[in-house]
Amino acid sequence: MTDERVYWLAWSSIAGVGSISLKRLYQHFGSVAVAWNASDSAIAEGAGFGKKLMVAVREGRSQIDPEALFAEHIQKNPLFWTPSDPEYPRFLWEIPSPPPLLYYQGKVNLEENQGNIPTVAIVGTRNPTDHGRRWARRLSTLLAQQGFTIVSGMAEGIDGEAHQSCLKAGGRTIAVLGTGVDVVYPSRHRQLHADIQKQGLVISEHPAATQPNKAHFPSRNRIIAGLSRATIVIEAPERSGSLITASYANEFGGDIYALPNSPDIATARGCLQLIHQGAEIIVSEEKLLQMLGAIPTANQSAPVNLSPSLPPDTSPVVNAAPPANLEPRLEQVYQLFDRDALLFDIIVEKMQIPTSEVAGILLELELIGLVTQLPGMRYQKT
Repeated sequence: MTDERVYWLAWSSIAGVGSISLKRLYQHFGSVAVAWNASDSAIAEGAGFGKKLMVAVREGRSQIDPEALFAEHIQKNPLFWTPSDPEYPRFLWEIPSPPPLLYYQGKVNLEENQGNIPTVAIVGTRNPTDHGRRWARRLSTLLAQQGFTIVSGMAEGIDGEAHQSCLKAGGRTIAVLGTGVDVVYPSRHRQLHADIQKQGLVISEHPAATQPNKAHFPSRNRIIAGLSRATIVIEAPERSGSLITASYANEFGGDIYALPNSPDIATARGCLQLIHQGAEIIVSEEKLLQMLGAIPTANQSAPVNLSPSLPPDTSPVVNAAPPANLEPRLEQVYQLFDRDALLFDIIVEKMQIPTSEVAGILLELELIGLVTQLPGMRYQKT
């Protein structure tokens, strides 16, 4: 069987073939190896590549020996996933621009990669106030103790506080870098970089030895958002990379939470802006846990109980009979719900019908009062 990994690398080595184009190519052909050997016309028509991109594709395919390129690449980069690998993070593939190569160092957790462990991003400014540092530590510690994986960018300030507090609490954390996984940036986080690999992962879409580049960090933020079912912004000025992460989270259907503070404080203004735009406001640790408790994992049969003050609901799940005279197509979707919220993508996957049709059915169920839409493209039976 042809190694798809070889061709993910080959395609990603062609200038102009970005992650969005490559996902489109894969979805059309069902195999990047098949796509590599397809005719120019089949690629142009099937994947929608324009004339300029097709010039690059023709040149690339004529100049690149995929097997030789892979053999050379793996010498310096032995650990990486492609979307064809079962270990590739499930939720990351769902974003419009999943990285074709994802390099990693550390301890892999397959349940985490498959989306069965809840992941939350904690991000913020590199120059936080004492208030921001304190809340980053509190929330990271709390969530780590509740079984969340904490995702951040290993930058100075809030990111570093989030990683360190998670590790001290015995939790798992993922650092998404804008460099190669072997490059420590900032250099003062050398020990943190090593410690994260003992209890979690350091990952990047860039190969080994890639040095810091300002252009890498905005795209790094999409990976942080893509890996996380919710994003918490602790402190951020009005122009901040954390707001880019929040924007990606919103685009990808994730929930966004922001910590309020005085508008007189520059690093609070980005959070206040997010709250004004509809982000959930963090008013207490207990309330945050209650809100995060509804975040879906891929394993909907094993929801996470996150309320420390309330005993788990051990009553049996009983699917209420659908109302009489409900159309069969509506009844099919309605029967998917028990007491837990369902992610829109999970409903589509279970129904195996077009996305637009599922959206229409959910709207009808909502209009007649049978389901309610929650933040993050989640739905719950009323």
